[in-house]
This record gives sequence, structure tokens and C-alpha cells, in this order.
Amino acid sequence: MFERVLKTISRYSMLPPGCRVVVAVSGGADSVCLLHVLREIGANVAGVAHFNHKLRGEESEEDERFVSAIATRLALPFYRAESAPNPPRGNLEQAARRARREFFLHLIRDGACDRVALAHTRDDQAETVLFRVLRGSGLSGLAGIHPVTEDGFVRPFIDLSRDEVREYLLSHEITWREDSSNADPRFARNRIRHDVLPQLRRDWNPRIDQALAQLADLAYEEERLWAEGTAPSYPAAVARASQDPWGVELPTDALQSLPRALARRLVRQAIRQAKGHLRGIEFQHIEQILEMKPGRLRLPGVNVTRSFDWVRLAVSNPAALDPVEVIVPGTYEAAGIRLETDETAAAACANLNVELAAGIVLRGWRPGDHYRPVGKSRDRKLREMFQNARIPLWRRSSWPILESEGKILWARMFGAAQEFNADGGPGPVLRIWDLTKES
Repeated sequence: MFERVLKTISRYSMLPPGCRVVVAVSGGADSVCLLHVLREIGANVAGVAHFNHKLRGEESEEDERFVSAIATRLALPFYRAESAPNPPRGNLEQAARRARREFFLHLIRDGACDRVALAHTRDDQAETVLFRVLRGSGLSGLAGIHPVTEDGFVRPFIDLSRDEVREYLLSHEITWREDSSNADPRFARNRIRHDVLPQLRRDWNPRIDQALAQLADLAYEEERLWAEGTAPSYPAAVARASQDPWGVELPTDALQSLPRALARRLVRQAIRQAKGHLRGIEFQHIEQILEMKPGRLRLPGVNVTRSFDWVRLAVSNPAALDPVEVIVPGTYEAAGIRLETDETAAAACANLNVELAAGIVLRGWRPGDHYRPVGKSRDRKLREMFQNARIPLWRRSSWPILESEGKILWARMFGAAQEFNADGGPGPVLRIWDLTKES
């Protein structure tokens, strides 16, 4: 067992030299075994972490006391946390997993360790992959439980079976606790473990667990390769709206020109960037985005809007640009403009006649806004100009406009108003520098 665990640790660079690892111990066989094995192979074990979900009454309390006693016996620091008194409604298993994960992340952020070791085995991997297959997962979902994660979780037992773990504990006379919830049929994973997989072993493949784990390994390595190949393409295909830092914009022409496999990965990466994770996102959601027409789409945890040549993915609506009195000189980061005065006009920016403009206000677009830009023969509505310039709907509420006494002086992309344009005559000039790509 030691040799195989060391091989797994080495293959995935789980514990680099000097790395301090805290072992997450529930009290069950897998985590108890992981703690003892890591100590035996010489890992720098910096403590034991236990999360009490408070779901099984006294049984949960006994689990915590059991793990605390192990830590004391091994002279290791003991870290513990517990669920909130009133856990959120919904999927209890998912809520518990999120709370436990946040506790472990706090240990890393607070400097208690560099890594947190979790005791997932090959059996857990097989159950996860089968569960995702049944739900219609894509290739990234088939990668199952990752051996290592960017945020510091490592799984040294991912290539060991549950039976091997128990054999080790029995041969070394190490005790553990059984979690009664592991037999609760309300949890999908338990139904897969106790009903579906045994039938597949009996009727189809006695080595189904190994086959599913191998599928996960293949998918994991494929995804790593794809991620390396996709990374250079992503910045070129994605544009963040400067006035909407929470949203991600994808140009539809770029998506349509890419091979379908790469386009799917770019969409998934954009969703992850927009909402922080991919939970709840399935194959059909990606396809809906790739095939959507102008309009709106509500997916788990993310809103999708297509307007003209762009698709926007975000967790919230874009913020409007509230009116603010202009101070010159000044830079307005939310609007992406810089203002200054000078005696002469400059070709690289819009120039306004200061004598004709007073009490200037910077604000976002409002329905009904209109003015006559320099060089145009008539007054035009901004809505019409947006349409002609193919400006997506979500950018408009934060589209910067300079106004004075109810008259528009300047608007991004469309320039200064003819009435207020500085024509090169004497006197101070207000320069407007647009710092965004639209300039």
C-alpha cells in the first residue's frame, strides 16, 4: 500500500518538499487509514481536521470525540468546525459538502497548512463517474474526483480500493467508526453504491469500479491537455465589459468559427468565470448557449443574454451609471473616461467648448436620449445609434454620457455634440479621453 500511495503522490506532485498537510478525518475507515498511512510514509502531517455536520445527533458527537482522541494520541493539532444550527433547505448532501469545503479552505488561508488531504478512494471515484454518466455529464464531468485541485486539496488514496483500506486497518488493529448515513437511501450516492454498482458487477463487469476509475483518469488527463490548448484562445475570444466587471461577454462570430469541442470548452470557462464554478451546468445548457438566438436564457446560477454579436453570461444584471457631477481634471473609472482642460484641442480625443457648457453631469443612457453628433446632418436618438452600431442591450444602461442643463454634450463612441464642438477658436477646451476599447 505504501508504495502505491507514494506513487500517486509523486505522479500528481501532491506534497512537494516542505509541504505541511492537514488530514481531513471524519472517523470513518478511509480517513482514519489515510491519517496513519501519511504518517507512516513520512509526510509532514500538520494536524487533523474534523467537520461535525450535526445531522446524526449523539452519533455525530461521538464521531468528533473519536477523532479528537486520535489527534491527541498522535500529538497532532485538532481543528474542528460544525454546521450552522439551521442548515439551508435543499440538497443536504451538497450543502454539507460546501460547508465542509469552506472549513478546509480556511485552514489553508489561515496558514495552518499548505494542503488538505481527503480520503476519497477508487470506489468513490467509480460512484462519482457513474452518477455523472447517469445525469448526462460531459467529458469534464467524467473526470470525476480530481486527484489534486488548484485550491489545495489532495487525494492520496484515489488509486486504492475501499477493501484495501479496510484490510490495512484490520491487519494493524486500527479501529474506526461506521457512519449510519452511508446506508440512507435518500442519498443518490448510497443508492448507486448499494444497488446500482452491485448489479453492474454481477450482470455486466465484475471489475466495473476499475473500469470507471480508468475512464475518470483518461478524462482527467484529456481535460488537462484541453485546458492547456484552450488557454491561449480564451483571452482572444472573451471580452470583459469594462462597465460590468461581473459579466463575461463572448463574441458569437468567434464561437461559431471554432470547432465545436473548443467552443464548448470556452463557454464552460466563461460560465466558471462568471459564477465561480460549474455546479448545476450540464451538456444541454452549453448547447443552448451555442445555439441561442437573440434573447434571454436562465441557467442554474447564471443569466445568459444574446444581443447582436455578443452573448453575456452573468449572475446579475449590469449596474446603471448613476449621475455624478463632473470635476475637471478627473478620471472616472466606472465610465472609463478622463477629463482635462487646455487652451487647444487635441486630435486624439473629443473636444468641447467649455464656455458653452456649465454644470456638467456624467450619467448613463436613458430612453429618449438624443443629440446631433459632430458631422451629422440631424438630431438622432441614441437608441437608433445603438442599433446601427450593434451595441448589446446590457451595455446601454452604463453607457457614459456628458450632459449640461438637459443637453447632451458627448456620448461614448458617438462623440461630441455639434452645438458644443470646439472648432479651434481661442479659449479653454474640455478634452474627453475615452479609455476603453470603444474609443
